[in-house]
Order: sequence, then C-alpha cells, then structure tokens
Amino acid sequence: MAKYLLVYHGGGASDGPPDEEIMAAWGAWFGELGTAVVDGGNPIAAAQTLTSGGASEGGGANPATGYSLIDAADMADALAKAKGCPVLSGGGSVEVCETIDMGP
Repeated sequence: MAKYLLVYHGGGASDGPPDEEIMAAWGAWFGELGTAVVDGGNPIAAAQTLTSGGASEGGGANPATGYSLIDAADMADALAKAKGCPVLSGGGSVEVCETIDMGP
C-alpha cells in the first residue's frame, strides 16, 4: 500500500470552531475509511507562501484548508476514498497526492 496525502481546499472553513454537524460528517467519513487513515490531519489556519522573493500572506491562489494522510492500493483507490470527503459537499476540493517512500 502506498500513502496518499489529501490536501483540502475551500469547503466553507471558518475562523471559529466547526459545528457538530460538520464534525459528525468528518467522523462518519473517517469511520468509513477505517484503518486506511494513517493521520487524520488537521485544519490549517493562517498561511504564507515562501518564494525566493520572500513571503506573501494568504497561502497562494488556492490556499489549503486542511490535510489527511491515508493508505490506498493505488491512485484510483485513493480517489475513490477521497470522494466521500465532507469538504466536497461544502464546495471545496481535495488534492490527492501519492507520497514517495524515501526510507531504506
């Protein structure tokens, strides 16, 4: 199994704590994923983008709002697992990235 980074963009994130309905949706989705969840991740707060020219606030053109790390057999499996993500119902998107194992 490979590990896949799910990067969430948008989806109605707010500065305050998430409401119970949103938390229940995330809990249900993570429950469906079961042991595939390697790291449930976290929402992302303030961000800056660093380039050779310096830092700029806001996290870029499509700032990340959170992340998770999952196990999946391949990209198709990772995409299938990501389809249930609650961020999609809020108008957001999920960037699915295969990680490269650099270990021995």
